[in-house]
Amino acid sequence: MCSIMCYTAKDMPLEKFKSGFDKTISRGPDESAILETDTGIMAFHRLAIMGLTKEGMQPFTRNKYAIICNGELYGFREIKEELIKKGYAFSSDSDCEIILPLYFEYGLSMFKTLDAEFAMVIYDPVKKDYIAARDPIGIRPLYYTYTESGNIVFASEAKNLVELTAGKIFPFPPGHYYSQGKFVCYNDPAKTDDICCDDLDTVCKNIKAKLIKGIEKRLDADAPLGFLLSGGLDSSLVCSVAQKLMPSRPIKTFAIGMSEDAIDLKYAKEVADYIKSEHTEIIIDKEKVLSSLETVIQILGTFDITTIRASMGMYLICKAIHETTDIRVLLTGEISDELFGYKYTDFAPSPEEFQKESEKRIRELHMYDVLRADRCISANSLEARVPFGDLDFVKYVMSIDPAKKMNVYNKGKYLLRHAFEGDYLPDSILYREKAAFSDAVGHSMVDYLKAYAQEKYSDEKWKKIAEKYAYHAKPFTKESLLYREIFEKYYPGQAEMIIDFWMPNKDWEGCNVNDPSARVLSNYGASGI
Repeated sequence: MCSIMCYTAKDMPLEKFKSGFDKTISRGPDESAILETDTGIMAFHRLAIMGLTKEGMQPFTRNKYAIICNGELYGFREIKEELIKKGYAFSSDSDCEIILPLYFEYGLSMFKTLDAEFAMVIYDPVKKDYIAARDPIGIRPLYYTYTESGNIVFASEAKNLVELTAGKIFPFPPGHYYSQGKFVCYNDPAKTDDICCDDLDTVCKNIKAKLIKGIEKRLDADAPLGFLLSGGLDSSLVCSVAQKLMPSRPIKTFAIGMSEDAIDLKYAKEVADYIKSEHTEIIIDKEKVLSSLETVIQILGTFDITTIRASMGMYLICKAIHETTDIRVLLTGEISDELFGYKYTDFAPSPEEFQKESEKRIRELHMYDVLRADRCISANSLEARVPFGDLDFVKYVMSIDPAKKMNVYNKGKYLLRHAFEGDYLPDSILYREKAAFSDAVGHSMVDYLKAYAQEKYSDEKWKKIAEKYAYHAKPFTKESLLYREIFEKYYPGQAEMIIDFWMPNKDWEGCNVNDPSARVLSNYGASGI
C-alpha cells in the first residue's frame, strides 16, 4: 500500500497537516515526501512495490503538474511503451509514473481506460484544479472532508482527517472522480447493461479464463509475494492458480486459527499439501484476540460487527507475516461472495432479487470486506491484491443471467466450482460448504468476543447507552455497542462513514436474524465442520 493526502488550500499550517498525515505512516514506511504546490499541499508515504529505486518516489511532477497515487496499474509496461513512442520520457520503473502523461493525452476520460486499483490526486496548475479519483470497486481507500474555511482535503484513511475536519468525514465514492468541485461517476461495475445468456459451459469457461488472467496480472511485483489461505474455496483457488502460473518455486501460503477449535487450518493444510506450497500456520488464543480488539477497531475505522469479527484473524495473521518474513504483497480471496452469493442468498426469492442484492453488495464493498482487507494488511506495511476484484472479471460475472448464479444446483457458488473442476483442487475443497471466515478461524473466537461484551454491560446499561447512537446504526446487541463505543473513541461523531451494519437481507424469508454470522441461518449445515 501507500498513503496519500492533499489539502486544496494554503491556510493550514504545515505541521497540522503533517500531524494528520503521519497517522498512516504504516501504509508507507519506506519514504515520505510533502510537496507544497502554488495552491495547496500534497503528500505521500511510500511502500515500495514496483520500481524499488528512489526514482519511483512520489509525488511525480511534470511542469508543475503533480500526482500522488496509491495504486497498481496493470499492463502499465505496454502503456508506457506507447507513451514513449509519443515522446514521453520516464525515470523509474514505477507504474504510477505513467499517470500524468495519460492525463495529458486523455484528460479526465483516462479513468475509464485504467485497469487498476487506485486512489489518486492530480494537481493541474493551469486549471488550478485538484482532481481526485478512486477505482470502481474501491479497493484502494480514499476519504474527504472540509475544513472550517470550506476547503476540501483528501486522504487515504479517515484517521488522517479526524483532527482536521469541521464536520463529517466521507468515503470517496468508488468509480468517481472529483474535479472543479463536482463528483462524476465514470464506472459503476455493479450496473449491467446487457444480460449474458451463454450456456452453462460457456459461462464457466469464461469465468475460469478471466479469473486466471486476473490472478496472473497480480503476480507482477518487484517485492516478495505471499498468499492468505483460509482453506475455503476462494483463497484456495487463488493459491492453486498462482502456483500453476509460477511452477518453478513453491508459493508461500499462510493460515490462521484459534488454538482450540480452528476449523479451517486442516483444510488450508490439505490445499497447501495438494499444491505443494510453502505453508505456515499461525495459532492465536483468547488473550491475543481480546487484547487486540481496540487496536483492530482503531485501525479499521468501523463499528460493523461482521467486519470487526473477520478482521481479528486477518489483522493477526498479517502482523505475524510482517514480523517474521520479508513479504510485501499478499493476494487474498475477497469479493467472490458478493459476485456468486453468500449462504443467505440461497433464500433469494427470485433471480431479480439475487441480482439486486449483488449490485448492492458490490457498491458497498468499500465499507466492509474491502475495508477489512485494506486496513488489516496496510496496518502491517503490506499491500493487498484482490483477483476477484479484477474489473473484467467483475463486469462479466455481474452480467451473467442471475438465474444461473442462484443456488439451483444444491451447492452455493456452483458456477465458480464447476469452472475449476479438474486438477486445481481436491473435490473435498472444491465442493466444501462455505464457512464464515470469522467462524472458521474458530467458533470460540466469536464466542469470546460476545462473552466479553456480555460481561461489560448489564441488560439495563447497554439499552440505555445504545440510545445515544439511535441517530444512525443504533447498536442492537451488547457486542455491537462495545464496538461502537470503541469506534466513537477514535472517530467521534463519524459513524455515518459506514452506511449500516452488514446483515443478511431481512426482507427475505429465513434471513430475519439478529446476528450477521451465517452460523445462525437454517442452511448453514456442514459449513462449520
